[in-house]
Amino acid sequence: QVQLVESGGGLVQAGGSLRLSCAASGRTFSIYAMGWFRQAPGKEREFVARKTWTIGAGTYYADSVKGRFTISRDNAKNTMYLQMNSLKPEDTAVYYCAADTKAGTSNYARPSEYDSWGQGTQVTVSS
Repeated sequence: QVQLVESGGGLVQAGGSLRLSCAASGRTFSIYAMGWFRQAPGKEREFVARKTWTIGAGTYYADSVKGRFTISRDNAKNTMYLQMNSLKPEDTAVYYCAADTKAGTSNYARPSEYDSWGQGTQVTVSS
């Protein structure tokens, strides 16, 4: 099993930046890719970004965050990051990281494709 812990959320004004971290522990060798999702009140959990855990390409973003958010990894620290710039009020949500231990995922944007989830970190963007 993989355990995930997010950090870095907070309150920021529109146009500001935040960097989220997701520290992985446990069977990290089994991770194929990591993803970030978010869930606003009353809405379904939605895909934000995904990146393979070790070597290779395979970086994907939701259209709503492309050009503003950057996903990156530090394998030495077993940590995945989400740098969020030019934040907007509509980015307000609880952000979750998730681990995918299967190669060849058919739909990387679907939450059910991920095996382990963190507890979430709140991001609030004020206008």
